[in-house]
Amino acid sequence: MQEERLKILLKYLEEEPNEPFNIYAIAMEYINRDIQKAKYYLEILLNEHPDYIPTYYHAAAVYVELEDYIKAEQTYLLGIEKAHQQQSKKAYDELKRAYRMFLDEMD
Repeated sequence: MQEERLKILLKYLEEEPNEPFNIYAIAMEYINRDIQKAKYYLEILLNEHPDYIPTYYHAAAVYVELEDYIKAEQTYLLGIEKAHQQQSKKAYDELKRAYRMFLDEMD
């Protein structure tokens, strides 16, 4: 994570707090460095922008990493449903594949 890029993204968020991509970009900056901060921003997206499909894949993966398997499964399933509703075939396929892998790991 480059601190300068994060500062820029936080400034964008301040200027456009209702733009989901700004929140998503910040979460992605944190995802490999500070999982709790990534979770915080992903949960903002899940709660305030539930139709922003890219969130679901990463949020579920964060829950898996944090060993919150119930939330992970719920997030995968909701993401699959939302992607289907929005007819986002690529997101739907990616979420289904990730969910199947998740289920295999839980066996």
